[in-house]
Amino acid sequence: MELITNVQAGWRYLMDEVSDPRTRDWPMMSSPFPTMALSLCYAYIVKVLGPKLMENRKPFELRKVLIVYNFLQVLFSTWLFYEACVSGWTAGYSLRCQPVDYSNSPLALRMARGCWWYYFSKFTEFFDTFFFVMRKRYDQVSTLHVIHHGIMPMSVWWGVKFTPGGHSSFFGLLNTFVHIIMYAYYMLAAMGPKVQKYLWWKKYLTVLQMVQFILVMTHAFQLLIWNECNYPIAFAYFIGAHAVMFYFLFSNFYKQAYAVRKQAKKEKDEKMALANGNVEGVPNKNISNNNNNLNGKPDFYQTIDKTVEDSYSTTRHRAFVGFGSN
Repeated sequence: MELITNVQAGWRYLMDEVSDPRTRDWPMMSSPFPTMALSLCYAYIVKVLGPKLMENRKPFELRKVLIVYNFLQVLFSTWLFYEACVSGWTAGYSLRCQPVDYSNSPLALRMARGCWWYYFSKFTEFFDTFFFVMRKRYDQVSTLHVIHHGIMPMSVWWGVKFTPGGHSSFFGLLNTFVHIIMYAYYMLAAMGPKVQKYLWWKKYLTVLQMVQFILVMTHAFQLLIWNECNYPIAFAYFIGAHAVMFYFLFSNFYKQAYAVRKQAKKEKDEKMALANGNVEGVPNKNISNNNNNLNGKPDFYQTIDKTVEDSYSTTRHRAFVGFGSN
């Protein structure tokens, strides 16, 4: 009983005395358990309940919904990025070491509110996965995808509770900027093959994500060498570790999605070249078979002939939708 009492007392001290008093009474900020419950419900819905409900149903046609959703996410991300800039990162914040301003000054409160809305945005990103389930794209609801979306609200919650602003808000600044580009890309991809053929830069979206995490880990871990502003070092470890983990996840995806695919295409082209170099007068069976399978069209048209829903799903997956809502 004494142990339980001490744990409860320590927990209340952490939640009530150590945390930022300004955010204590804000929605979802009194305790991490509501956020944890929503994250667990999200995982249950997308991995168990959703597929079960869709088992005997046809996939939903969501082209217009996807366009509107991604457009709203672009607007939301743009506003969050703007708030991070005007309340701190273009208003005197230091890239070297930036303490949290716990005062009630207009800029400090504006930054804190911006951090809360960034936390809220992690729940809106749940709809990425909900739409996959409604369209029965279960291959894209990977375990890593669900873990990423599921843990982000919890990760950001601690920042809003204890350090809403300061050094670690650099991650939110970069992440919202990347989301502007990412959701704009997804919105265009949802418009179908006629627009997708102009989205040649999809692979660079993954590169941008990896650059983001390199910058975040460099920015966070520099405090391990020189922490002149006495920023809570635990949060430097916390943010830096997240950046390292996500960098390797994105890097692995990039290798699988582009490097491996490029090698496979090269090997296929070499086999075709050998097949095309047969004796004159002997019909090339490879060309004949390909033409029959594709109605006389080259491989390029395989994507173009797909429905808008299929094309959007494929394009988004290649841009690393599995881990794209930071």
